[in-house]
Amino acid sequence: MSIVAAFAVPHPPLIIPGVGSGKEEIAATIAAYDEVGRRIAELAPDTVVISSPHAMMYADYIHVSPGRGAQGSFSMFGAPQARYEAVYDQEFVRALARACKQEGLSAGCEGERDPSLDHGTMIPLHFIQRHTRDFQVVRVGISGLSPEDHYRMGMLVQRTARELGRRVVYVASGDLSHKLLESGPYGFAPEGPQFDGKVTHAFSTGDLLPLLTMDRSFAGRAAECGLRSFQILAGALDRTAIKPELLSYEGPFGVGYGVAAFTPVGDEGTDGDRALLGRYEAFHKADLARRKAAEDPYVSLARLSLETYVRERRRIAPDERPSLPAELLSTRAGAFVSLKKDGELRGCIGTIAPVRDNLAEEICANAISAGRHDPRFPPVTADELGELVYDVDVLGAPEAVASADQLDPRRYGVIVSCADGRRGLLLPDLDGVDTVSEQLRIAADKGRIDLRRDDCALERFEVVRHT
Repeated sequence: MSIVAAFAVPHPPLIIPGVGSGKEEIAATIAAYDEVGRRIAELAPDTVVISSPHAMMYADYIHVSPGRGAQGSFSMFGAPQARYEAVYDQEFVRALARACKQEGLSAGCEGERDPSLDHGTMIPLHFIQRHTRDFQVVRVGISGLSPEDHYRMGMLVQRTARELGRRVVYVASGDLSHKLLESGPYGFAPEGPQFDGKVTHAFSTGDLLPLLTMDRSFAGRAAECGLRSFQILAGALDRTAIKPELLSYEGPFGVGYGVAAFTPVGDEGTDGDRALLGRYEAFHKADLARRKAAEDPYVSLARLSLETYVRERRRIAPDERPSLPAELLSTRAGAFVSLKKDGELRGCIGTIAPVRDNLAEEICANAISAGRHDPRFPPVTADELGELVYDVDVLGAPEAVASADQLDPRRYGVIVSCADGRRGLLLPDLDGVDTVSEQLRIAADKGRIDLRRDDCALERFEVVRHT
């Protein structure tokens, strides 16, 4: 057995001595965390692999920390005396990076900008090192890649441990929702407690497939932290029968803290029912087919436009789409086309006001721009087309507002503009944008506008969203 145990743990800094107060309110979390440290010490692992959402993170690359080791402190949380050190298992890191390259997984040791330990790594170390220091560490980040890729990363951790003959404990660091209470630092969203319920059910039953199939938009509205860390954990337990335990769950400050243990109870690699990758791939394929079948004419026109341009290098005429609704050819309006891949934004371009003869032409042109000319992303390739999910937002006429009190990020988009022509726009009802201040900040940043200094005007607009 290479993976001798796996644990899911949170990382609230206030449970570190010298940071914050109110520890009595999460006493169950602290007790469960100490139990995790005790169990790990009893298992006497050679290596502890820790995945953290606060380690080095890239949109398209899962980072594994290189070097002999690293140090870190809680100085940013007011406790510089709380310092921790990790000695890395360099042989394991090199073997894992080689395996990623061999398997074509976008992961490895490149691009480390800050080698210091993050709090998502140090908090698990705090509780483990209270009981044992006789182990080395492998630190893994998360990314914007798919659930499949994070699961595959876990599979490669398992394979590397087996090939090197290591006794490995996997620790997935990650909080749950940050939107459990109106009084909490991030406010409340109904998706918050729903998300925590789904994750803790998966932890307690050991059915980890929902961690892979969970809708990214839903998870984003819950303001989750640890989902992709937990997906790697699931991969590290691939084809392994486990005994699951939910050791504790609390959320008194508006953030969900779950502690769970997964103990292998059979030979590794022999439980076909726990081969989740194939089940996820089947789900994902069916989900994309369902979404495509449900697209309305606005969205199917955007898809046809981009797919034709990428595959044939030509722009379609709107009448190439049969049975277009009359309003697409008779109406003029601004429109934005948004593309997502694996739940993450893959491109978004639009026009505030109409610049073409009709809405159909507006959508066709903006779909191509979203896929090929959004400066934040590389151009969409033919291989990606089948993975894309489209939204088309048709904009209503903007109206001036006297103050931010007249804004609502769920109902209205916002335009922030200056007399010198700088202007930033943000669509309404976006995942993770729940307050007017967040909406204004993002819109202003897009227009390179300083809300504290620049003399700005505000406008709001409504959209009709087509999916």
